[in-house]
Amino acid sequence: MLANKNIVLGVTGSIAAYKAADIASKLTQAGAKVDVVMTGSATKFIKPLTFRSITGRPVLTDAFKAVSERGIGHVALGGVADLVVIAPASAAIIAKLAAGICDDMPTLVVAATKAPVIVAPAMNVNMYENAANQENLARLKARGFIVVDPGYGRLASGAKGKGRLAEMDKIMAAIEGALGGSADLADKRLVVTAGGTRERIDPVRYIGNPSSGKMGYALAEAARDRGAKVTLITASSLPEPEGITVVPVETAVQMKRAVDKAVVKADALLMAAAVADYQPRTAAKSKIKKDSPNLTLELVRTPDILGEVKGKFLKVGFAAESDDLVANAKKKLAGKKLDLIVANDITDKKSGFGVDTNKVTLIDKKGKAESLPLMSKREVADKILDRVVGMLGKKK
Repeated sequence: MLANKNIVLGVTGSIAAYKAADIASKLTQAGAKVDVVMTGSATKFIKPLTFRSITGRPVLTDAFKAVSERGIGHVALGGVADLVVIAPASAAIIAKLAAGICDDMPTLVVAATKAPVIVAPAMNVNMYENAANQENLARLKARGFIVVDPGYGRLASGAKGKGRLAEMDKIMAAIEGALGGSADLADKRLVVTAGGTRERIDPVRYIGNPSSGKMGYALAEAARDRGAKVTLITASSLPEPEGITVVPVETAVQMKRAVDKAVVKADALLMAAAVADYQPRTAAKSKIKKDSPNLTLELVRTPDILGEVKGKFLKVGFAAESDDLVANAKKKLAGKKLDLIVANDITDKKSGFGVDTNKVTLIDKKGKAESLPLMSKREVADKILDRVVGMLGKKK
């Protein structure tokens, strides 16, 4: 996705400027053509030579020198850019962008481009929470800027709070997501479910399963990176991915309501969540005391979300099986009238719950099965989406 993309990386005066070198390195290693532009204050924290050594390309810090070196530098860069990333973004540059002020290389490039712009703030917590800064960020978001919110932690001042430059994986995910607009799922709406539901016994106990939600999150992120507008309905506690609409739920009933609402305009539903099959008929309002050696619960079936959901969208199901993998998966495929089912053997420690890899068999509605080798869950997600793309094309 990043290969041969023209990305302008704007670096501003923040103590986190040194982290921009890592961003430039990762983008360059991925095959992107990275042009770094810096404010004068940024050069006080990190030298342009660092970025030139990483990217192999000139670094622009002065708009007037840029004219003689590369034509009208900011206009040229803005015109060819596939994406502009301002990281770290200081409070000063956020204010300038919000007001339309163009008096340094990063702001000039932003003004001269029609490419998506990502802003990753990094500053002291009081500066970040300042009302003017929050208003400026809101204005940028309203204009279509992609803002990667900072993280919480210890800051350079010694204080703790929100203001640290976002983690690298969040920034890279935002970059990949912004570049996904021309991918094969552009303009498609996908609904993905993830995690294992929890069916309450009382306020502190529940019936559940060990699903981590990693497969569902991998699907959601892969779909986002391929241009889709993704709604992730999740019972997992994994961190929220950037660029995705996240709907947190806990129980099967809550997930069904969320799915029914989300699929109204969806092109596909990918039901990766491990939904509990049973729930207590009633949940105690207070903690059940351990007064008796035995506890009897009356369980009733939870809603069959995938079987009951209605609509003219593709339906992709998952079958986590411990025996007769293909036979049981085909039964579920037919019973729920799915377009595709993804079956995996949960007895395999490398493809069960909670791990980062998966070994699955894809079975289409005609019963044709394709067994995939052990892969990362992200690789599996892309294989599944390859099928989804093909089916959406035929449907069209």
